Amino acid sequence: MPGADTWRNWAGNQSATGLTVVHPAGAESIAAVLRRAAATGRRVRPIGSGHSFSAVGRPEDVQLVLDRHAALVDVTVDGLVTVQAGMPLHRLTTELARRGWALENLGDVDRQTIAGAVSTGTHGTGARFGGLATQLRALELVLPDGSLLRCSAGEHAEVFAAARVGLGALGVLSTVTLQAVPAFALRAEEGAARLPELIEGFAEHMQATDHVEFYWFPHTDRCLTKANTRVPLAECAPLSRGRALWDDEVVANGAFAGVVAAGRAVPPLVPPLARVAARALGARSYTDHAHRVFVSRRRVRFREMEYAVPRAAAPDVLQELRAAVDRSDWRVPFPVEVRVAAADDVPLSTAAGRDTAYVAVHVPARSEPGGYFATFEAIAGAVGGRPHWGKLHSLDAATLAGRYPRFAEFTALRERLDPAGVLSNAHLDRVLGSTVR
Repeated sequence: MPGADTWRNWAGNQSATGLTVVHPAGAESIAAVLRRAAATGRRVRPIGSGHSFSAVGRPEDVQLVLDRHAALVDVTVDGLVTVQAGMPLHRLTTELARRGWALENLGDVDRQTIAGAVSTGTHGTGARFGGLATQLRALELVLPDGSLLRCSAGEHAEVFAAARVGLGALGVLSTVTLQAVPAFALRAEEGAARLPELIEGFAEHMQATDHVEFYWFPHTDRCLTKANTRVPLAECAPLSRGRALWDDEVVANGAFAGVVAAGRAVPPLVPPLARVAARALGARSYTDHAHRVFVSRRRVRFREMEYAVPRAAAPDVLQELRAAVDRSDWRVPFPVEVRVAAADDVPLSTAAGRDTAYVAVHVPARSEPGGYFATFEAIAGAVGGRPHWGKLHSLDAATLAGRYPRFAEFTALRERLDPAGVLSNAHLDRVLGSTVR
C-alpha cells in the first residue's frame, strides 16, 4: 500500500516531502501506478538509489521505488543478461561473476540501480569503451498510459535508441537486457604523476592501456593515476585484506574525511592539506576480478559537477581550470577526476558522436559550490561541454539543444509517449522543455 513519506538523495542536496511512495512488484503493478496517476493528474518519478546530484529523480507527487522489482531474470549461454530495473549494480556484478560473466565496463560507484545508472548515462573510463548504455541490447518500458513496450534494435528501434539514456522521461524501465562478456580480471597500477606532464601527453597517457583515469589535487600539481589492463582471471593477485583495508578505508576514506573536516573548520588549511593528501596515496599494483577493481568505495559524501568535452579539448580545459583555481580564493579539498570514453550513437549520451573526456569537480556535501562550479561550467561550455544528467549543472533545454545533435528527436519522442507529462518534474521541464499537463 502507498504511504506518505519524505525523500533525500545520497548527497543530501535534493529532498522532497509529502509524497505518495509506492513499491510495485512486476510490470503490471508499475503500469497500475502510472494509470492511476494519469487518471488523477499526478506526476510520477521512478527513483533508484538516489545517487544523482541533480534533481532528475526528485519526486513531486508520487515516488515509484523499484526495490521489490529487482531480480535477475535470465542469463543466456551467449551472455545476454536480463535483469529487473531495481537491481543494484553491485548485486548484478556479483551474480554475474558467480556465473562466469562480467559487464564490459563500469563506473567507479556501484550502488546505483541498473535503471538509474543506464537512464542517467553512467560511464566508466576507457578510450575504446562506451558507457553502460552501450551494453544494452533490449529493454522493456512501461509507458505513461500503462502499456508495455518491448524494444531492441529490431523492435521499436527509435524508442530503444533514445531510452538507453532516457532520464526516466519516456517510460519506466521494467527490465533491461545487457550483453555481458566472459569474466576477466584487471591488473591495476596506481602511482603519482605531475599535472603538467599529464596535460602535455594527455592523448598518449589516456590510451596507454584499456582503462585509464587520473585525479588532480587542486592547489598542487600532483596527481594520482590509475591504469587498469584487462587480463585473464588466472592472473588474479589481489591485495591482502590488511593492505586493502589500510589503503581504501583508513587512508582513502578515513584520513580523507579528516582532511575535509579540517578544511571546513579552517579553510586556509586546505592547500597544505591537499599536498599531504596527494602524497598519502602511494603507488600500488594488484590484479583482481574486474568489478572489484573498477569500483571505489565513496564514504565521504560530496556534491559533483561533471562535463563531457571533446577529447582533444581536455588539455585546454584542465589548463584553464588550474589557472582559475590558482587565481581564486577557493579552497578545494576534493581532487578533480579525469576519464575518457569512446563515441557512441545514443541520442542523449554525453559521448554521442564524439570521442570524449570527462572532467568532474567536487565539493563536500554540505558546502555550496559557488564560483568554483560556475567557472568550471563556463570553461567546459566554451568547448561544447555536455553535463552529466545525474550531476549538477545550470543548463536549460534551449542550451542543451545546441549541444546534442539529436536533442529534438528525443523531445519529440517524449511528447509522443508522455504528452501529459505524467513522468515529468520541474527539473525535466527545465532540461527537456515543459510538457502539457
